[in-house]
Amino acid sequence: MEKKIRTIFLSDIHLGTRGCRADMLLEFLREYDAERIYLVGDIFDGWRLKRGWYWPQSHNDVVQKLLRKARKGTEIIYVPGNHDEVMRHYLGTHFGGIEVRNRDIHETADGRKLLVIHGDQFDMVVVNAKWLAHVGDVAYTVALAVNFWFNRVRRLWGGQYWSLSKWAKLRVKQAVSFIGAYESILVAEAAKAGVDGVVCGHIHHAALETMNGIQYVNTGDWVESCTAITEDFDGTLRLVDWSAVTRERAARHLPALPQPSPANSKEQKTAA
Repeated sequence: MEKKIRTIFLSDIHLGTRGCRADMLLEFLREYDAERIYLVGDIFDGWRLKRGWYWPQSHNDVVQKLLRKARKGTEIIYVPGNHDEVMRHYLGTHFGGIEVRNRDIHETADGRKLLVIHGDQFDMVVVNAKWLAHVGDVAYTVALAVNFWFNRVRRLWGGQYWSLSKWAKLRVKQAVSFIGAYESILVAEAAKAGVDGVVCGHIHHAALETMNGIQYVNTGDWVESCTAITEDFDGTLRLVDWSAVTRERAARHLPALPQPSPANSKEQKTAA
């Protein structure tokens, strides 16, 4: 059964790349039904698609799932990032019920105001040396390819998906320092805008914390960590680690998506 919630925040899906975990995202979208969905940038990867077309059926299924939700009444707001920056030419436009905005202010059920922005505008590499960002993107693609084959071997031995690139990133001093600086800059931007918090993406590092009285929320990604932020009807924000959810279900020998039968339509509760 679908879980009814108020809001979902997703970013850095990177449709059009081999690293995108579209299969896991589809499972998540089938389980959660929200009144509003924010797509917080890098939903598809225009940089990668320019170098070579890759668009399997599962990626198309994600797009179709979002469009179906829009048709059924879910408000979907698309805030573009740097990899899908072409969408910034269509600000204010509606695509199948999905509205494109440069940034937005989301008001939670308990009255807090959150700035919603992808965050690449505050990444000095992207802003001042785009060519270097593209070089880094190629290196990241190689790392993901290694990660793909690494996980294929793990599955042969019954192991669950594990992100080698995420593990390495959190152990490199410069990367940790960059994440800290990025978070501080986004918190400062939220304070400057006079809001209570900021929801962003871009750095593929999920977080839900308070810094200097400002709530910093990063949705993570659907390449390395498979995370999202959800809002309950009382305004509570939650970080959903879908990789952890699927690992827990596998350990309990439960199907990833329980399908209720007519004889038993009781909602199965899962930890998120």
